[in-house]
Amino acid sequence: MVTVLLAIYIGLILLHTANMGRDLVKNKDDLGHGNWFVSGIIGFITDFLDTLGIGSFAPTTLLLDFTKQLSSDRLLPGTLNVGHGIPVLVEAFIFTQVVDVSPVTLFALVGSATIGAFIGSRFVTGLPEKKVQLWMGWALIVTAILMFARQQGWIDILGADNTATALTGIKLIIGVVINFFLGALMTIGVGLYAPCMAMVYMLGLSPLVAFPVMMGSCAGLMPIASLNFVKTGDYARKVSLAITVGGIIGVIIAAKFVTGLDLEILTYIIILVIIYTGITYIRKSMKPSAAKA
Repeated sequence: MVTVLLAIYIGLILLHTANMGRDLVKNKDDLGHGNWFVSGIIGFITDFLDTLGIGSFAPTTLLLDFTKQLSSDRLLPGTLNVGHGIPVLVEAFIFTQVVDVSPVTLFALVGSATIGAFIGSRFVTGLPEKKVQLWMGWALIVTAILMFARQQGWIDILGADNTATALTGIKLIIGVVINFFLGALMTIGVGLYAPCMAMVYMLGLSPLVAFPVMMGSCAGLMPIASLNFVKTGDYARKVSLAITVGGIIGVIIAAKFVTGLDLEILTYIIILVIIYTGITYIRKSMKPSAAKA
């Protein structure tokens, strides 16, 4: 199972690299708005945090907004998925280990999240900027609530006595359907880790099973969702490339040196800032668009 997963991760890294690389070469004379150094630092910080379990989408959103790296908020969902695609695959590759989980369960859940992300990304690429701002605002608030619930241990309680390593029958169908929607929501900016963990627990699976399902889902869906974002050009090219490079470095350093760091206080601070950023995006969506000259 580990060998199969590693082979899939390598294949997805190559797919994502080719997809993104072709578009960057095609548009090499105009990679768009953004600063190489600032975006690279953002990638380093957020994927560093993701490796430690905090997540990358919400912190990236607030840092991109704070540093004004995007020319338009409409590019945000695509930038998140394209920019973090390879770092999360590297993260999955590094941390993949033998876990007693049914291959049918794992591939069914990962596959449904990936399909959901592909369909969801096609919907997101057609949204106007005001809609993206509104959805991103609520996505950030929902993410902050789920992060808080996870910090409080409320999600972990659901799986306290679970021992199952496989889903069958109606439970497998429920898991596939839910993960499909979680994959679709990931393209808007709703983090998958916490809700996926809650789903795994509520269906009776062992807490150990949550890791390969969560990590595999994100590693599978982001490169696939990026196919549509890159095709339509709905992402910030320079920012995404810088996030990718900085993110890979952040993942490697976090995995090798500081995985035991106590991040409880930092996590609560990030939750508060994410809520503030979410409210800011919702308020942006309600302001009338500037009149064009």
